[in-house]
Amino acid sequence: MSLVSDAIWAASPTTTRGQPTPLSSDPKGERIAYTSGKSVFVRSIDNPAVSKQYTQHTTQTTVARFAPSGFYVASGDVSGTVKVWDCVGEGATKGEYHIIAGRINDLAWDGDSQRIIAVGDGKERFGHCITADSGNSVGEISGHSSQINTVSIRQQRPLRAVTGSDDTSLVFYHGAPFKFNTSLRGQHNRFVFGTAFAPDGSVFASVGADKRIWLYDGRTGEAKGQIGEGVHTGSIFGISWAQDSKKFVTASADQTVRIWDPEAGKAIQTWRMGEEGAPSIPDQQVGVVWPASRSDGLVISVDLEGNLNYLVEGSLNPTKVVRGHQKNITAAGISGSTLFTGSYEGRVLAWDIGTGLADKVDGESHSNYVAGFTTSKSKSEAEVFSVGWDDTLRSMSVPNKIFTGQVAMLNFQPKGIATTSGVVLVPSTDSISVYFEGSKAGSFPVKYVPTSIAASGSTVAVGGDDKLVHIYTLSGSELKETGTELRRATSPISALSFSATGDKLAVGASNGKIFAFETTGDWKIITDRWSAHTARVTAIAWDESGEFAASSSLDTNVFVWSTKEPGKRIKVLNAHKDGVTGVAWEKPGKVISAGGDATVKVWKVEG
Repeated sequence: MSLVSDAIWAASPTTTRGQPTPLSSDPKGERIAYTSGKSVFVRSIDNPAVSKQYTQHTTQTTVARFAPSGFYVASGDVSGTVKVWDCVGEGATKGEYHIIAGRINDLAWDGDSQRIIAVGDGKERFGHCITADSGNSVGEISGHSSQINTVSIRQQRPLRAVTGSDDTSLVFYHGAPFKFNTSLRGQHNRFVFGTAFAPDGSVFASVGADKRIWLYDGRTGEAKGQIGEGVHTGSIFGISWAQDSKKFVTASADQTVRIWDPEAGKAIQTWRMGEEGAPSIPDQQVGVVWPASRSDGLVISVDLEGNLNYLVEGSLNPTKVVRGHQKNITAAGISGSTLFTGSYEGRVLAWDIGTGLADKVDGESHSNYVAGFTTSKSKSEAEVFSVGWDDTLRSMSVPNKIFTGQVAMLNFQPKGIATTSGVVLVPSTDSISVYFEGSKAGSFPVKYVPTSIAASGSTVAVGGDDKLVHIYTLSGSELKETGTELRRATSPISALSFSATGDKLAVGASNGKIFAFETTGDWKIITDRWSAHTARVTAIAWDESGEFAASSSLDTNVFVWSTKEPGKRIKVLNAHKDGVTGVAWEKPGKVISAGGDATVKVWKVEG
């Protein structure tokens, strides 16, 4: 048996306020590429739940661009490294080149998919031109006195290139090899954020922090004129041309995306995100791409929150918004066909397991680290409770995907959460608090530091830093000690999970060991052989049958274990870069995991 990848629900693009976020589409208009964390994602435009993740960068990634051939992607990171890799097959790295001593801000391919210019914030130089297959130098990027933010290469011969910089100038190059030709000064008076050649090579345009749009001759680099003065009221971060070279689209901090007719010199369509006249920082549009070879007029923009907005010419509102996490996912929980995930900065998403698309949970969310979810079915509709390091306990309606209120201000940092029989249990460093029908029903002091909690029926298990699992019974909203302590772990307990029927308890420890116990009678051990993890176990989930348990760990791996064959395991190594933080069963034979790479992945048990 094996675990095979069934779907990757990708992270959102990483965005930074005041900086462009590059997006790239392949020549067929089928896929979009962008960077998030230390990964690069190549994602289907029509089915965003289908994506590939490239994980070979070791530092924060900054830009990814498809080659005109569509077979390769070049991506850069903050260390000045550019990697060229196969985006059609297995994602094999074809080349790795150190370009500058600093962040790569942008890169561009020539029309033959042979040369790459990469630019950024270096120390000795701000960019370089290399061959994609060997990294040999084919020209030099010079003429700027500050970091270069953007680069574009004319796709026809004679080859031309242009770069834009924080020094407010553009530099025009002749090639190949690429050599300095002209410095274009005076068009912009603030940072230049974007530049792009029209697909037919006749013109190129530049945009920047001064809200200006300039057009230039594509062969000579001569400035032709400015258009749309005063239309955008915020910095323009992105520009992308339609394939027919008759229109281009811009994205701005003024919350708008606009399509321009360069001949007429005016905007012919405007999309405004958020409400007009109500400045909303998350709605700032920081990147845009006009995918080639499509007949539907689709434009995709990215806002500061990382949402991908699908905009179609003629429609006033986005036809689709693709959401995801930008920061590490810290907790996950499942309720029916909805997966809830929470991340480091407090963002909570509800994923439709059928489509792989997420909605933001509306209402007042957590303000930072989401520490756990638990599902209650005691009411007429399913309810999910969450705790965060903003010291709050909150409730959510599953069907409406909305926070229904703050159940309690905890006044302590929660160590986990569990619910059973309409009661919510939250451990702190020295007690277990009990909440019933929206209010605190009591607090049960303990002599150890709780580290995890699980509940089933009237049985409550609490793991401690004393390496023991303490068993309690719940009577109404009162916790009672049973005197039972499970002693097998040799390090603090980090995860607990009861099986669906409550007859088994899995215990995970911070050294990676997992134990399973029978909950009836004298808590007989089922197995102590689940010991393949090499770091803290972050979550354990049983399938419906109670025979299989899936586990996640900071060691980046996901394992599926069997109580009938405890010596065997099904594994996914390196499931999530930066560790796996949550695991759940969608249905028999299907495991969902979430991790430090801000992605959710679906795995199928085969064989």
